[in-house]
Amino acid sequence: MQHVPLSLAALVALFSSSMLSVPGTTDAAEEVRVTLEDQKAVAVTIYNEDLALIRDRRRVMLQRGENRVAFVDVSAQMTPETALLHGERADLAIVEQNFDFDLLTPQKLLEKSIGEKVRLVRTNPESGEDTFEDATVLSVAEGVVLQVGDRIETATPGRIVFNQVPANLRSRPTLVLQLDSGAAGDQAVELSYLTGGLGWKADYVAELATDEKTLDLAGWVTLTNTSGSTYRDAKLRLVAGNVNVVRPKLMQRDAMPMMAMESAGAASRMREQALFEYHLYDLERPTTVAENQTKQVALLSGSRIPVSKEYRFTNISSAYDERIGELPRTNASVRLSFDNEEEDQLGVPLPKGTVRVYKADSQGQMLFVGEDAIEHTPKNEKVELTLGQAFDVTARSKQTDYQHIGDNVIEVAFEVEIRNAKKEPISVAVLEQLPAQWKVLEESHPHEKPQAFQARWTVPVLAENKTILSYRVRITY
Repeated sequence: MQHVPLSLAALVALFSSSMLSVPGTTDAAEEVRVTLEDQKAVAVTIYNEDLALIRDRRRVMLQRGENRVAFVDVSAQMTPETALLHGERADLAIVEQNFDFDLLTPQKLLEKSIGEKVRLVRTNPESGEDTFEDATVLSVAEGVVLQVGDRIETATPGRIVFNQVPANLRSRPTLVLQLDSGAAGDQAVELSYLTGGLGWKADYVAELATDEKTLDLAGWVTLTNTSGSTYRDAKLRLVAGNVNVVRPKLMQRDAMPMMAMESAGAASRMREQALFEYHLYDLERPTTVAENQTKQVALLSGSRIPVSKEYRFTNISSAYDERIGELPRTNASVRLSFDNEEEDQLGVPLPKGTVRVYKADSQGQMLFVGEDAIEHTPKNEKVELTLGQAFDVTARSKQTDYQHIGDNVIEVAFEVEIRNAKKEPISVAVLEQLPAQWKVLEESHPHEKPQAFQARWTVPVLAENKTILSYRVRITY
């Protein structure tokens, strides 16, 4: 009977079936494949720094004694040394485990076949008849190099047919466990492990009221999955906080997540609780986190949160130990702040993330007015956002006096001209970092001392007008 070699497609099909002989075993039936079809539940706990804990519960039929069980479709970025298996019965023990993450692809099949015999199939374009020829794979570094008879060929002269699937090539990431079971029968097992490739971040959208005295805040969780596996109907948990983990560098994937954004409605909001020194957020319903996907889930919301707006100049005089003239004009930074308190319509722990602020124009169309990043913010703390620079609020600083009045003692005087081109009066904060020991001797507006090396002046400026802040300070080095 004529031997007909298998094509790559046929080999892959055979490889995916339970009848394929697995390298390293004596019989195909010795390996028990446990796939996603056997999965009964999965829980995904995602931390901030590209780290997740997977708890995967599946049912498996075991024989008494040693069993070779292949957990198919685990994360391709699993840290295998963190794997932990629990069974329903106490008489189940892990003897050995192997993580097979080298996936079956045409390129991998060629790489694993270097030095091995393959067969070339050429099809006559006129008759359609196939002819076969033996070849040896010499290299696949920058293309395929074959030895065919007494010649070397660098282009593939037809289809390459392989005799078998090389060892450790899998169609999906697979953890192979050698288990010792004290009894035969069907039981549920739960595989837990840490993995990279799963991450989350918080994003906030704030809508500033027309009078700029309140804002509405919506928080979203953005999930990204590049771990190499899909987690169907998963119980999703997010941990906010910096968890210290000693781990090797996790495997990296080049695949980027597809931007298939999904927004969950009010029924899928997150429930928050404290956990050790962190905060834990649970999604109230199961959700599917697909491979190479980005998904958004509602986190929190607050309405009519009182907000304060501030125009601020920081270190516009700056040079206190040298003689200078007039400094360049600068624009004020615009800052919004609000209290994360229950009486202010919020009062929940805010995970670190980006807050984007919008405001409606005179025609009611929403416009983006700025964004800022916040760190993990506990309940009852203040949230401060720097959104940009004010077009109509400027200042120019000028040194008006500089004197050495003794050893290591100087006196410096400044005038700061603050202009307001807006049609309403404003209040401006001027903050200056002062070196060494300092004392304000004269000033046109009273200062505060929020820090040891900082003075703060609050200066009112009328609409379409200007105000001069002047002060003299003695500095002792």
